Amino acid sequence: MNPDFTQHEIPMPHKPSAHIPAPHIPVPDLHLQPLATEPKNAALLWKTGIVGILVVSANVVGSYSLTRGLRQVGSIVSWSPMPYIHAFVHPWVFAGVLCMIAWMFFRLAILSWADLSYVLPVTAVSYVLSAVTGAVYLNERVERIHWVGICLIALGAGIV
Repeated sequence: MNPDFTQHEIPMPHKPSAHIPAPHIPVPDLHLQPLATEPKNAALLWKTGIVGILVVSANVVGSYSLTRGLRQVGSIVSWSPMPYIHAFVHPWVFAGVLCMIAWMFFRLAILSWADLSYVLPVTAVSYVLSAVTGAVYLNERVERIHWVGICLIALGAGIV
């Protein structure tokens, strides 16, 4: 007869006794390192803000300049490099290319100290500003569904 229960008792699951160690379950280390986007001082906060504005500005101005210049140059569909060289030396296109080069350098700089999960949503504001710039200064027709998408981008960037 089992000493854990009498004949009239319902058997219960056996509880481990003190001498049987509980199984080891690995627990992940939840000590989180501070994010790079949580500035350690005010100087880093200012640097991140200023470079973020430069990233967005260079992207918007570059996109505007490229679009304006390429509309003046006209459609380019050729295997010859000459039409592309001609387009590249157009003042608006050239300014757009320079802005996009600046955009890339600023983006590289900010990604060197800030998290991608912070930089991407914040710089997504450039999509909103580019659409507004196209509608206002380039007389582009932006469909209602595109404005909905643009507003969703703005909302997402605002949450971050």
